Amino acid sequence: MVLASIYLESINDFLSLLTVFGTVALDTTRTPFRTEARILGGAATFASLSSSIFTQTSIVAVVGSDLPAEHVRALQAKGINTKGIVTIEGGKTFHYDSSFDYDLSNRTTNKTELGVVAGFNPVIPDEYAKSEYVYLANNDPKQNIKILQHFDSPKMVMCDTIEFWINGSREDVEKMIGMTDGVVINDNEARLLCKEANLSKCAKKIMSWGSKFAIIKKGEHGAVLFTNEGAVFPSAAFFLDEIVDPTGAGDSFAGGFLGHIARKGRSDFAAMKEAVIYGNVMGSFAVEDFGVKRLLAITKDDVEERYRKYCNLVQF
Repeated sequence: MVLASIYLESINDFLSLLTVFGTVALDTTRTPFRTEARILGGAATFASLSSSIFTQTSIVAVVGSDLPAEHVRALQAKGINTKGIVTIEGGKTFHYDSSFDYDLSNRTTNKTELGVVAGFNPVIPDEYAKSEYVYLANNDPKQNIKILQHFDSPKMVMCDTIEFWINGSREDVEKMIGMTDGVVINDNEARLLCKEANLSKCAKKIMSWGSKFAIIKKGEHGAVLFTNEGAVFPSAAFFLDEIVDPTGAGDSFAGGFLGHIARKGRSDFAAMKEAVIYGNVMGSFAVEDFGVKRLLAITKDDVEERYRKYCNLVQF
């Protein structure tokens, strides 16, 4: 146990290559087959666990004192730098309650309790400032904009957003996008944000606000990468025999995508296409169990094996 503790402390002393900012949450997820209450979730949790397979990852989030300590230890055990997680004594951790229908493709939000996220003033540990890659997960866009001032000069900043923020803070969402290099967003939210039905038009509008690329996720139908140079790369999702909980698929996709870009140290179109496939692979792992259970269990070898299987599936 002493050796494990020393190991984790030494990991947290490394220079961070990728920092994820967003929510660490207690999720209640309901499907027609099972319900899991107040389990570890949140956009930053899924994304950081996913990216940590590829590169050294740090996380910034705010939680309440109701978050079980073992949840933070679980992140540390995967090599994630957790110095950026702020605990508010007496506060309540972000709680998201949602239900899926029988085909697990449509989700209804039952309750969103911001808790300590509301009014949070984000700061980062000094060691995070030189992060080369930053992912702004679906979080308050005002906070996402504010935290960017703490980083020196990242090579790539990527963001996501959801219906909650689009409906409540549209101008801030657009401003945030203009400060990033790339946007990852699902198809329904892209249409809501851009007020367009056609996804290609949505991507062009998103990039007109200043972003260099847009990735529109289509759930079980994969994702499409668009660049401001006119390149397009559609990709299928990895086929699974069973899906248990789709909650963290999109955030896991984003973590896999940016994690691979950080690992390669390149963002040319070839590297981005590879990254999209790794994103699909990480999303496929996330949906195989409730919450982050599957992401906590997999190894780099598991990921590379599934990447090879994906490549074999799409060759003809």
